[in-house]
Amino acid sequence: MDPRERIEADERARLAPRARPSADSKGRDREEAPDPLRTEYQRDRDRIVHSKAFRRLGHKTQVFLAPEGDHYRVRLTHTLEVTQIARTIARALALNEDLVEAICLGHDLGHTPFGHLGEEVVADFHPGFRHNLQSVRIVEVLEDLNLTWEVRDGIANHTWSMPMPDTLEGQIARYADRIAYINHDIDDSIRAGVLSEEDLPRSTLGVLGRTHAKRIQTMVSDLVVRSEGADSIQMSPDVAEAMGETRKFLFDRVYLGLVATATRESVQRIVLTLLEHYAETAPPVEPADDGDPRQKAVDYVAGMTDRFAIRTFEDLLGTPSPGLTALG
Repeated sequence: MDPRERIEADERARLAPRARPSADSKGRDREEAPDPLRTEYQRDRDRIVHSKAFRRLGHKTQVFLAPEGDHYRVRLTHTLEVTQIARTIARALALNEDLVEAICLGHDLGHTPFGHLGEEVVADFHPGFRHNLQSVRIVEVLEDLNLTWEVRDGIANHTWSMPMPDTLEGQIARYADRIAYINHDIDDSIRAGVLSEEDLPRSTLGVLGRTHAKRIQTMVSDLVVRSEGADSIQMSPDVAEAMGETRKFLFDRVYLGLVATATRESVQRIVLTLLEHYAETAPPVEPADDGDPRQKAVDYVAGMTDRFAIRTFEDLLGTPSPGLTALG
């Protein structure tokens, strides 16, 4: 019995009946010989971590654009926090940690530069664009990682506008993403001086807690207790309602409320200029040969980091880019 077979046997013995063992994967689009050391989901995790798109997450905005300070989250640190939360939940429920990890590490590969502001511009230019679907396009087409069906399903459906993922592991990733960004965006907003703990809705403080650590502990513990033995991953109504109210508060006060008109216009000008340019002139490295110049432009520009987008804009126009500062 080689190491992979021992791991698969251990999964059979250890994981809950509701889990998705590696040996039960629906497989890949292109069949591959088994790896002697790693399960299918471990191979997916490794392919994502070694991808170019994953490396670029270190220089893509989470919430604050060009922040003054070293401790604000970016897409990469967000991804790692989501993964950590999801693995904790999966282990507590005896579900497949390797599958959860692969989904979480790949869930935001398709995010544009400049966070959700950048995504809005790309979606206006190319209707139907969504970062979750672009993440799938990256692993299926642009980098052709040939991932398993379960990992791609979890990546595609991690956003709440999409159907619930097929696996419980994918559902964990969906919840972990929301738990992570709500809490770390509060933390970053307090660090930036735009919020204090006392600004949070009073109705949520009593349910979730008054500190960063307590809120995460409450959400994760509640999720584990409510999902034990259930057919789906779920929260109790009061915790789910408090989480939703906190998210709405952040949209009103941080995600939308702190976006200055000048910041929004700067992002729009940079991203739209790049999209229009590369729709007319093929990108220097064509991401995919599908014959649609607008899709090629989207693939190239959406993959840019914030700093590369700014530098490319400046090179094209021969002038400094419009100023971008922390939101607010």
